[in-house]
Amino acid sequence: MDEFRLFLHVFAASVWVGGQIVLAGLLPTARQLTDDAPRRLAVAFNRIAWPAFTVAVATGLWNLVLIPLDELAHPWVELKVLAVTLSGIGAAVHRFAGGNRLLLGVGGAASSLFAVAAMYLGFLVGPTG
Repeated sequence: MDEFRLFLHVFAASVWVGGQIVLAGLLPTARQLTDDAPRRLAVAFNRIAWPAFTVAVATGLWNLVLIPLDELAHPWVELKVLAVTLSGIGAAVHRFAGGNRLLLGVGGAASSLFAVAAMYLGFLVGPTG
């Protein structure tokens, strides 16, 4: 069960983080297709990304509660939780920007940067960290 839980966590995090990177790479091409294409891609991505984020958070918390308090990799585990939280907040700001280009940019960039940071920090708090 431990391996399956870790697999689910890494898989879901890969969808969240990797999907944002892929979507950012596709954005210039999408803008050439139609004015509405970037928004439509974002809506489609959200149908996959938010459930993946939820699974990543749930399995991350599940992983966390199984580690004895005296074995937690401080301060990395706290920094990872912070990075995950800020990634989610950034994505929510981006999602509800209402067309405001500043909020779209800041929210999207924050979500992606903190998602990559959270993934890296995951290696520091993992079984070998």
